[in-house]
Amino acid sequence: MAGASMKDIKLRIRSVESTMQITKAMQLVASSKLRGARARMEASRPYMKVARTAVWDIALHNTGAQSDYVIPREIKRRCYIVIAGDRGLAGSYNANMFKRIEWDSRDANCCVIPIGRKARDFYARKGVPIVTEIEKVEGLTLETCTEIAREVMARYDDGTYDEIVLAYTSFVSVLTQKTKLKPLLPLDAHDAPERTNRQMLCEPGADKLLRQFLPEYLAGLIYSAACDSFASEQAARRVAMDSATKNAGEMIEDLSLRYNRARQSSITQELTEIVAGAEH
Repeated sequence: MAGASMKDIKLRIRSVESTMQITKAMQLVASSKLRGARARMEASRPYMKVARTAVWDIALHNTGAQSDYVIPREIKRRCYIVIAGDRGLAGSYNANMFKRIEWDSRDANCCVIPIGRKARDFYARKGVPIVTEIEKVEGLTLETCTEIAREVMARYDDGTYDEIVLAYTSFVSVLTQKTKLKPLLPLDAHDAPERTNRQMLCEPGADKLLRQFLPEYLAGLIYSAACDSFASEQAARRVAMDSATKNAGEMIEDLSLRYNRARQSSITQELTEIVAGAEH
């Protein structure tokens, strides 16, 4: 029995070592991707800061009537643009996003535009109406984001949707990522920068200017959120794989100790049998 037990333990050690090699490799890949993702994320933020100021200058500081894109509607149907992960093994990264949206949409008639394989698969299983889908977050282009922005804006204009919400994960640090729900349309007044005393007169009018500028602005928001989410996914995967690698190392140490004890017990038993045989 001791020999069989030793064999089982040895096979288990080899299995855990193999898993440990995989988790270590995934940790290194995530670390490598994280560096590029953070660079793209940080590069997108200055543009969004300027674009945000310009949009709200037109929408709120116009001397004419308030734009229709600022006035809230009665919400009969809501559309979520959901940015989740392309892959799993990233801890609670994807689960946190889906839980947040489920809580927010519990009493709403809604549909989704999933960006990322995990979001697509999740909402397909749930039977939630999918408007259109983008399979990968990695490599998402501004052109694709512009197509999404034009699509949701057109459906907002014709009354198909009464609210457009962008759901993504904000990168705070390697150890901290936060899920966020950002209203895209109507424009959320809480997102406006601090007001100034200046007044603006827009020609040919705020609505016309916003109709021309909003698709690019919304596309920039979606692209910036995708950069944030991808960096968050890589950070979450790096932390999860680092934890898995450490756990595998501890398991190997424990199994090695059990193997050595079983081996020592087997040797002791054999010596006892030899001594007993010699006495007879």
